[in-house]
Amino acid sequence: MLARTLKAEGYEVTVAGDGGAALAETERTPPDVIVLDVAMPGLDGLSVARRLRSKGNATPILMLTARDAVPDRVAGLEAGADDYLVKPFAVQELIARLRSYGDLSLDAAARRATRAGRVIELTGRETALLELLLRETGRVVTRERAIEQIWDDAAEPNVVDRYVTRLRRKLGSPPLIRTVRGSGFTLRA
Repeated sequence: MLARTLKAEGYEVTVAGDGGAALAETERTPPDVIVLDVAMPGLDGLSVARRLRSKGNATPILMLTARDAVPDRVAGLEAGADDYLVKPFAVQELIARLRSYGDLSLDAAARRATRAGRVIELTGRETALLELLLRETGRVVTRERAIEQIWDDAAEPNVVDRYVTRLRRKLGSPPLIRTVRGSGFTLRA
């Protein structure tokens, strides 16, 4: 059900039936984000997160679990999870967390970001660029890719730089969008 819901929201989803399959799948096709259930067959979610982090995999991990005690949440975070969501949960909350980074969250439909409790109004293209950066957290988004996806290949390369400058100003400090010289931009705290 969760896979169908995420697909309906526009996400590409790959499902792994157990911890070993999850590790194999992340190596075969590196995902943008990992939604990991603690109670998986074989290797549990905590073990999968630890192994991914020990291999240097920095892909954001959202841990799902029915365990809601503070020590359980701490164990998930210490295993390498970036966020922790307790079941049962509202699917809207899961989707909101997937569109979040640190103290930044994005409501793409409303063209609004929130950072440290401050609401930030965005234009359509600012929203699209921030959403692309959030989907690729920790990875470089090239100017060419941004132009292709946001401007339908109908813009000059410097337009991306102008929009990044506007986003940086609106999002405030500390800066989240980093320039990777000669390559593009990435979202990093």
